[in-house]
Amino acid sequence: MSEKESSPGGSGTAHGNSVGDPADSRPGGPLPGDGESIIVPPAILRQQAGWGGTDEAPRTGGTKTDEVPQIFASTVRRQDGSEAGYDENPGSVGRLGVILGTVLGVLLVGSAVTLYLVNKDGSSDDTTAAKPDTAKSAPATPTADPVPPIKDSAKVLPTVTGDFGKKATIEVPPADQADGSFVVKVLSEGSGPKVEKNSWTSVDYTGKDWNTGKDIPSSYDDKGKPQIFQAGTDALIPALDQAVVGKKAGSRLLVVAPPAAAFGAQGNPSMSIGAKDNLVFVIDIRNSNAPDAVVSGTVTPPPADFPQVKDNGKKPADITPVPGAADPTELKSHLLIKGEGRKVEKGEKILVQYTGALFKDGKVFDSSLSKGQAFSFPLGGGQVIAGWDQGLEGQTIGSRVELVIPASLGYKDQAQGDIPANSTLVFVVDILDAGQG
Repeated sequence: MSEKESSPGGSGTAHGNSVGDPADSRPGGPLPGDGESIIVPPAILRQQAGWGGTDEAPRTGGTKTDEVPQIFASTVRRQDGSEAGYDENPGSVGRLGVILGTVLGVLLVGSAVTLYLVNKDGSSDDTTAAKPDTAKSAPATPTADPVPPIKDSAKVLPTVTGDFGKKATIEVPPADQADGSFVVKVLSEGSGPKVEKNSWTSVDYTGKDWNTGKDIPSSYDDKGKPQIFQAGTDALIPALDQAVVGKKAGSRLLVVAPPAAAFGAQGNPSMSIGAKDNLVFVIDIRNSNAPDAVVSGTVTPPPADFPQVKDNGKKPADITPVPGAADPTELKSHLLIKGEGRKVEKGEKILVQYTGALFKDGKVFDSSLSKGQAFSFPLGGGQVIAGWDQGLEGQTIGSRVELVIPASLGYKDQAQGDIPANSTLVFVVDILDAGQG
């Protein structure tokens, strides 16, 4: 599925948080650049995805601790400017300080005149003038309907035909409407790992609007991709986010979602979903990866002219440099473990574990395994160093890849934390999964 097409990547009506990738979790740290960061709250991003709540307003008064802003452009701040925005800080109070002082003086004079008039009329004891007009106050924002508890059946259910891994055929009863239950029924149980809360999960899906009988865009459509997300974190509507928790990879689920478990009272006009429409999904759970998961398989040792890699399980790998080796001028890669999954493509979100070290001495400067949290990013989107975007494209899911990245495709002539300027880098990357994110 192309990025422009709708996918279940938005939030539900009663849940506004999502799990993102902190800027400092980027391999090696933020990318160098000239401009300031543009920070967009995830609530706004989810509104653009087509599956988010249309009435969700940007949060004010701070950000939830589990909602991490998404970072666009570079993360290098501009030099501090003056109060008025000039290129250099002015001496003394600055021009804006003078202006503010003048304004403050006018306000104080105005306040004195007002107090005089109030006392003159003998109304200093009347405090009603200081009270807000409650009749004109803005009404409280209504809360979203709570998500109903999940059931495994209902009086009337759609019928489903088709096999796991292929687009399902959904038929809704022509004379019956849904009873408002949030139903998650296992149609066929898989044998893969169970989806726990915070597990990275990828699913394929087929959907239908029960009320109208119209199909909802599917991951099985032309150019479609599985949806990848962290389960149980409110990253998607509850019909997907909550439905998969506790189920095994390889399972096919039937989900009937009332509005509170889908798009709420506002519906989704862009998808022609009404405010009272019940939705039906058939969900195929493709993969489930714990946040600290790593790939496994037969290891092919790197050639003699590559840094050698020692696998340490769920701890950062040991990377031993080649003594006296000259810094390469081109990107080099070696497949340590050949994955059995499909090839990852430019434009999709991929999920990885990684360890990064300096080519010259093997010193590890960063590893997702030390954080216990896999890292996800859009491949080819310029949000990681160029050596990653180029070296991982076309590799298969389930692979472990060693990348030797020259400075020209890394951080170039800029030092980055423990990475000196003009450093050749070595990364060991596990490709856990990929899909639409």
